[in-house]
Amino acid sequence: MDLFPTVNGQVRGRRTASDVVAVLGIPYAAPPFGADRFKAPRPAPAWQGVRECVAFGPVAPQSAELPGAPAWSPGDEDVLSLNVWTDGNAAGRRPVLVWIHGGAYTFGSSAQPDFDGTALVRAGLVVVTLNYRLGFEGFGHVPDPGCPDNRGLLDQIAALEWVRDNIAAFGGDPAGVTVAGQSAGAASAACLTVMERARGLFHRAVVHSVVGPVFSSRLAADTTRLVADAAGVPATAEGLTAASPYDLVHASDQVVARLREDPAAGARHYDPVLYGPVADGDVLPADPLAVDAADRADVDLLVCHTTEEYWLMDAVGSSKKFTTDDQLSAFAGDFGLPDDLVPAYRALMPDAPVLDVYLAIHGDMSFAEYSSRLAERHARAGRRTYLSRFARRRVTESGVVHPWHNADVPFVFGNLGVPALAFLIGGPPSAEDHELSRRMIRAWADFAATGDPGWQPLDAAGEAETVRIWATGVTGGGASPDGDGDRHDAFRAAWRAVDYAVVHP
Repeated sequence: MDLFPTVNGQVRGRRTASDVVAVLGIPYAAPPFGADRFKAPRPAPAWQGVRECVAFGPVAPQSAELPGAPAWSPGDEDVLSLNVWTDGNAAGRRPVLVWIHGGAYTFGSSAQPDFDGTALVRAGLVVVTLNYRLGFEGFGHVPDPGCPDNRGLLDQIAALEWVRDNIAAFGGDPAGVTVAGQSAGAASAACLTVMERARGLFHRAVVHSVVGPVFSSRLAADTTRLVADAAGVPATAEGLTAASPYDLVHASDQVVARLREDPAAGARHYDPVLYGPVADGDVLPADPLAVDAADRADVDLLVCHTTEEYWLMDAVGSSKKFTTDDQLSAFAGDFGLPDDLVPAYRALMPDAPVLDVYLAIHGDMSFAEYSSRLAERHARAGRRTYLSRFARRRVTESGVVHPWHNADVPFVFGNLGVPALAFLIGGPPSAEDHELSRRMIRAWADFAATGDPGWQPLDAAGEAETVRIWATGVTGGGASPDGDGDRHDAFRAAWRAVDYAVVHP
């Protein structure tokens, strides 16, 4: 059946295959503009008759144009929508996986071809993907008590409430919901595990390449002043509301460009991400690494990161091209890293150029170390937690395709053959790639269904007896053939004395 009832009215999807129905662009909240701009999400209005849901909804305001996905058009307002992939023939209730896309909290959408849910449906899941407010609209600080911080996170909670109230009609189990995401989407999911407003809306979480730490209220307020100045408006609720979504997107891009060219900008000179979850003490009580055990949701957690995260930023031209040790030292100083960290990496990478040492440190600082610490913290809180690393590397005529940021996503969604993703995986997939994808899909599906992805969890001290290494030619746990698993353990040892609370976000 391709017709489904929801609390707001009936929706009709389309068959993408004989066994899979995609229901696209379902509103889960009202358009967040006009009188509702910068406010918490409000319920979507009901409709009469059948709503045809056969195309993705409009994307949130952003300047990015991603391969295979629609771009934002100024004037698009109904941006809070979600999509459901379900088995059109199965009876009963299936585990539900809700995917939160990444994109530095500034770009991306649920319409990216990476996130087609067909393969995961065939593995036994109902898949939900969603759009949420990005950039200033979703995460910018507005100095008004009626305009909460973390509006993007509140949108995600509204989508989870929609899942709770409606997913049974699509064959999903509202008592078996797993939240999943990568990068900013993974950090969003991590934040949801410590937010009271999200309590009870999901039961497990899968996080790939969690980025941290979250922003302080001071940093969020500083960003507002920079963006308001670039937009030519006062940094007040009235001034910011007078600026259009396009104005704030354009102003944000200007600020990013200035920070990237300004060595005096400190940490933001290297990676000028302007927006992110704010530890405001209300919507989000604190950084997920700082929340006490009693205040963490009782959910199972599956963590994955790639072993060479930041090589992607170098490949797409968004990373600094370091060539000297002085540049490397300045970078460490701007982030408040201890004096012995760079020498420790140098010792582990004795023949590597400066650029590779920088990429290794920056990637571990931003993603791998934060992800690993999150897993350890969750396990020490008494929650079942699993840790894995993606180490698949490929050598092509054009060079090495690293196990870099986002390379694991096509494998867990089973979308290796999508042309727009060829760059991420280095061309057409091999037979070994397809086998790796099948194993990763199986782990996700089993975890969503039972809480067990197929290897041993971390113990109560946060120690890992088994870290699953995802690489071609590896069938179980342990190190990958090229030793990436073992080498990353050595990198982790260099971070033991680093206090994330003093690392500038």
